[in-house]
Amino acid sequence: MRFAGAVEESDRRIAIIIGIPGLRRGTADRELNSNVTLLEEGSGMFFSTSSLGSCWTDVTAQDRLDGSTDKYVITGTVYCVSPLAEVNGDSSLSIPELGFTGLLDWSAK
Repeated sequence: MRFAGAVEESDRRIAIIIGIPGLRRGTADRELNSNVTLLEEGSGMFFSTSSLGSCWTDVTAQDRLDGSTDKYVITGTVYCVSPLAEVNGDSSLSIPELGFTGLLDWSAK
């Protein structure tokens, strides 16, 4: 899943990408191992988990949109117990808890 937007009171934009390999269509599930990447668009700064095990996701709901077989509204929370390392540098950032709601399209490739 990819979430993106402007940083308040700034002209910077960030994107957060959450990879949840164990996520199944239409289900709520807890403690799903996740990869998390955060990037500042246009700056070349990338922060990411190095492997599964340091972040997990609790999906509290996947509600199918009316009339669709592939599109769902997904809600959940990502938890990370260690910082995300900068991919091309030596800094890091922490995302201890991140709530989200978004559109999930299972037909997207």
